Amino acid sequence: MDLTPYRFTATQRYLFFTGKGGVGKTSIACTTAIALADSGKRVLIVSTDPASNLDDVFEMTLTEEPKSINGIQGLFASNLDPEQAAAAYKEKVLGPYKGLLPESAIASIEEQLSGACTVEIAAFDEFTKLLTDSELVSSYDHILFDTAPTGHTLRLLQLPMAWTNFLEENTHGASCLGPLAGLGEKKENYEKAVRVLSDPKETQLVLVSRPDKGALQEAERASKELRELEITNQQLVVNGVFGRHSNDVYAKAYEKRQNQTLKEIPSALQMASISMLPLVPYHLTGVESLRKFARQDVTIDHEKKVVDFPHLESIQAVIETLSQQKRGLILTMGKGGVGKTTVASLIAIGLAEKGHRVHLGTTDPAEHLSMTIGSEHVPNQLIVSRIDPVKETESYRDEVIWQVGSTLDEEGIKLLKEDLSSPCTEEIAVFRAFARVADEAEDHFVVLDTAPTGHTLLLLNAAQSYHKEVARTTGEVPESVRRLLPRLQNPEETQVLIVTLAETTPVLEAIRLQNDLKRAGIQPSWWIFNQVWGATGTKDPILEAKAYSEADWITKVSSEYVEKCALIPWQIHKPVGYSNILNLLHNK
Repeated sequence: MDLTPYRFTATQRYLFFTGKGGVGKTSIACTTAIALADSGKRVLIVSTDPASNLDDVFEMTLTEEPKSINGIQGLFASNLDPEQAAAAYKEKVLGPYKGLLPESAIASIEEQLSGACTVEIAAFDEFTKLLTDSELVSSYDHILFDTAPTGHTLRLLQLPMAWTNFLEENTHGASCLGPLAGLGEKKENYEKAVRVLSDPKETQLVLVSRPDKGALQEAERASKELRELEITNQQLVVNGVFGRHSNDVYAKAYEKRQNQTLKEIPSALQMASISMLPLVPYHLTGVESLRKFARQDVTIDHEKKVVDFPHLESIQAVIETLSQQKRGLILTMGKGGVGKTTVASLIAIGLAEKGHRVHLGTTDPAEHLSMTIGSEHVPNQLIVSRIDPVKETESYRDEVIWQVGSTLDEEGIKLLKEDLSSPCTEEIAVFRAFARVADEAEDHFVVLDTAPTGHTLLLLNAAQSYHKEVARTTGEVPESVRRLLPRLQNPEETQVLIVTLAETTPVLEAIRLQNDLKRAGIQPSWWIFNQVWGATGTKDPILEAKAYSEADWITKVSSEYVEKCALIPWQIHKPVGYSNILNLLHNK
């Protein structure tokens, strides 16, 4: 597929940038803002991303109040903190109950309001102020938003029953609708904001991706969700398209793999305008670097330096350490696209090759595990299975509706079904199946790809609220669920491996994940950096430059956040299929 270069310009007043973590939303949004300001426009760029690096990009400290950017006439930026807004909102909800309800009940409500949905609603509340404040809007030709609201958030805001007393009266344990309680006075502003978002003359949605299958699938999902809400003015930007500058063997393999991915862009995305941006060999911080990026200049001007990690372990060393335990639960955790499934497969096959009985399981809805292992024969001591999150969630949703549906009217049922379509509901449903499989770790290894998040674990444990969140339909808590959290908190029974890429957003998200786990009493045992260019020995100038930036993050994490770190080099042959995984383990 021929992709045209992305043009850093726009005719709409509002531009929203969305996409999977680490794809370059902030860099593209900031560069677009600079280009528009350089063309004589008055521009405001706003971030509501908790992991925003807007400050780093512009090399200045930003606040909620718009600040002018040094060296660029007409450009202003602000950094809204949705987590701070969510904390303020949570305090507003909890305030009337403090001193009246037991501390355990307050703790349970507080944890229920600590999830991603509360932050999403708080972020949209901040968006709304900018979309509906006529005085502020008239001050700018363009307002750019780094990180757009999700389809789930927008659907919640459009449900009429979300603005009634239903939320205060329901007892079914809503996992996502709680954040909307008490926001009725803002209904008119929210409706206006949604109208602006769906007006193609006012708003352009920029879907940012990488030339990576997982990132493109995420963009496809977001595109479909937003189209269903009549937000149709969409543009796809594929960022980080590699242009080979050498005959280096790794560069050739990377180019070939990427080109194949671009040929398979999902059909739903091909309906949108598609353009590309190159993989550049420099950090996208500072105004001049961003102006260089706007010109799509890939000139290499860095100094060469040594990239070496003698203090880090290999994946083989991780497997050897785990093997000494003879049995137990092993979890690979991390954000999508970092290679959790690959790492889980490597560890499971490595342990099986050492003679251990191993159950390798996943909750991945995309069935990446079956694609990774392939159809080749596997040894008898390795069992591969999949928890189907769709079936588990449907079953769980049916149970809840059957249990409480008779007490609700038609609008109440509609609201309940939307609540039960949220990511939080899927986590709870899958958790029960996850607990069943984890119980097998009593006498052999169980390696699970895609584990519950720290928030889920805290939600389930808050004020001993298993009954409310896990067994709210039956009144009974499965014994496997009762045993799971203590098992996860015991390092003699469970090893948690955080998988990440050595890039800004994946590392920052991994740090937040580790903090969440620690709040739940779980201490990760390893960090594993996947697809590390610095461990390949590549001599391609652009890939060398990428290796230098990786080294900064690897050094920071290994010295400040974790005692045990391992890395896996980027592989010329994708570790897909049993024999290819064995080759990686045997360094072939």
